[in-house]
Parts: sequence; C-alpha cells; structure tokens
Amino acid sequence: MSRSPVVRGFALAMALGAPLGTALGTAACRTPNPHEELEVRDVETYWAIDPSASGTQYMAPVLRFKLHNRRHHTQGSIQATATFKRKGEEALTWGSDWRQITTSRKPLAPDGDVLVELKADARYYSTGTPESMFQHELFKDASVEAFLRVGSSGWVSLVKADIDRRVGSKSVQDFVK
Repeated sequence: MSRSPVVRGFALAMALGAPLGTALGTAACRTPNPHEELEVRDVETYWAIDPSASGTQYMAPVLRFKLHNRRHHTQGSIQATATFKRKGEEALTWGSDWRQITTSRKPLAPDGDVLVELKADARYYSTGTPESMFQHELFKDASVEAFLRVGSSGWVSLVKADIDRRVGSKSVQDFVK
C-alpha cells in the first residue's frame, strides 16, 4: 500500500527532524561556566555585629565582593553559597549562607556588577564589647569558601579567604572617618 505524499513528508520530517532538532538545540543551550561568565572583584572579609539581646553581643563572619558579568548578554539566575569554617576545625562546617543574586526578572546587565554579601548563620557571643571577643581564649579565626552557580551550571568555587580580625566593612569604616 502506497502512502500519500503528505504522510511520506511527515514521516521523513520526523525521521530527520528529531535528530537534527536535538543536535541544534544542544548546541544552542550549553551549560554556562561560572569561571567564564563571572569575575569576582573587591573581596573583603570582616565580622558583623548583630543586634544585642539582654546585654549579649553577637558577632558573625562576613564575605563581601562584587560580582562582574564578563559577557555581553544579561545573566538571569545566579546563586551564591558560602561555607564558613573555624581554624583548626576545617573538616567541620561552622556556618553557611545562601543567596539568590539575580533572577530572570532582575538579571545582571552585560558588563554589570552586583554587590554580594554572605554572612554566616553561626555567631560568637559575649557580654563584653565586640572587639574583646577577638582576645577571648575560645575565639577561633575563621575562613570562608564561596561557590557560585549560573543557570543550570554546577556549583563552582570562586572565592577562598580568611576572615579578617576586623569589625565592619572597610567601606563603612571609611564612611565613619
């Protein structure tokens, strides 16, 4: 039995179109590489003072940096996460943070920058001044590693740093002077 030209055309289009469409779609939809798409600038670490409660001061480590879009197109979904570890306890995560940096509704412009601030959910606390916590016998310095993801990419480490023994951001300290 002979097929009509329409049926034969449809069968041929299906036979050739599916593999061709898949090949073209795969080439057009590559997974972004955060190392190629983004650049981390102006890395700063410090300790932030959280609101006190009943005379107790709380202090948490912070990583702050500018994220620069290297590409000539907008970046929709960018996420950042950070793990904070205390010196001498590197096998243990002491604190962490996660942020949705950009979305498709508020993308990062081509050649644009966005400020990222990641603060640990773990804190030191004391009834003394925040600065006195650095001298306490149980205080341990901390480090941070930040990972970024663009769209469907995997998580990629882009920042590793020690937390400076300083209360507050340099930009805030410059503003106060």
